[in-house]
Amino acid sequence: EFLRLLNASIIYKFYFCTMSENTNEPTPLTDLGEFGLIERLTKNIELKNATSKLGVGDDAALIKNEKAMTVVSTDMLVEGVHFDLLYVPLKHLGYKAVVVNLSDIYSMNAVPTQITVSIAVSNRMSVEALEDIYEGIGLACELYGVDLIGGDTTSSLSGTIISITAIGQVDEDKVVTRSGAKETDLICVSGDLGAAFAGLQILEREKAVYKDNASIQPDLSGKDYILERQLKPEARKDLVEYFAKEGIVPTAMIDISDGLSSELIHLAKSSNVGVQIYENKIPLDAQTINTCEELNLNPVMAALNGGEDYELLFTVPIEHFEKIKREPLLTIIGHVTDKGSGNNMVANGTESLIELKAQGWQH
Repeated sequence: EFLRLLNASIIYKFYFCTMSENTNEPTPLTDLGEFGLIERLTKNIELKNATSKLGVGDDAALIKNEKAMTVVSTDMLVEGVHFDLLYVPLKHLGYKAVVVNLSDIYSMNAVPTQITVSIAVSNRMSVEALEDIYEGIGLACELYGVDLIGGDTTSSLSGTIISITAIGQVDEDKVVTRSGAKETDLICVSGDLGAAFAGLQILEREKAVYKDNASIQPDLSGKDYILERQLKPEARKDLVEYFAKEGIVPTAMIDISDGLSSELIHLAKSSNVGVQIYENKIPLDAQTINTCEELNLNPVMAALNGGEDYELLFTVPIEHFEKIKREPLLTIIGHVTDKGSGNNMVANGTESLIELKAQGWQH
């Protein structure tokens, strides 16, 4: 009884003393958004260890070793926020959970080496279902050459949660962050953009049809590419290998998880520069264009604001123009400007500038 009263007293003092220190109205999370929230929660954190070279604020953290840098990144996928088990196969979920973390490692120009996996599941998840998730995780590890070295499992009262930490290595002189872009640098992207968003719209459309009439079979014909980009994306391991082969070290780089516009703004802010891209240079796949037109969507807006493409956005000195231009999987979409010029896109067939805004995915 004494311990019960003591605990109650401690909780009472902690709660009400804390509340009395803050008489302002609580701030809704939506007022800040994901990145504003991260900045607010971590603004007073200082790195105290000499080996901690880069903390919160980039795609991954950097830890100094004797001969190289260790790169660490963590991402969490939450059911109902990041995925819907009504149309996401469990093997694909496991595979994608790994890939989205490896993408952060590659965006630092590093090579991933290990991952840990923590997963929380409800009692509606069977052992066989968990095995499917881990089969997808294992396939990603095999294809990307990384080792699964640990993690944790626990129960969840609100659905499935997967948290993966990826670890990689990079030579100190090859590290690429978001903060190194310089004026006149070329702005480049890998692959094509907007496909994952288009795939998601098709899945959501068929989900709505299914809810209305479960006897109707989903119509996914001719959508293989965009569905794969949404359900089973790939990280750009080949781009890091290309940089090493060509002797290129980008001045800044970030992976495109929240939409091209949002990532350009992050890169510009971190590098204290402006950016100018051209609408007609944004790479779009024909299936993405056709699907967006079918759904009365603007494919350029899908590329700018859709997210989940996991392509790499990077800047390089203009001296690499010929090398980049010769590579079919890379596209030069603009150039870096001075900070005062802002972040803009030149509209098709005009000289008018459209200000870029971060309108992509808000977790």
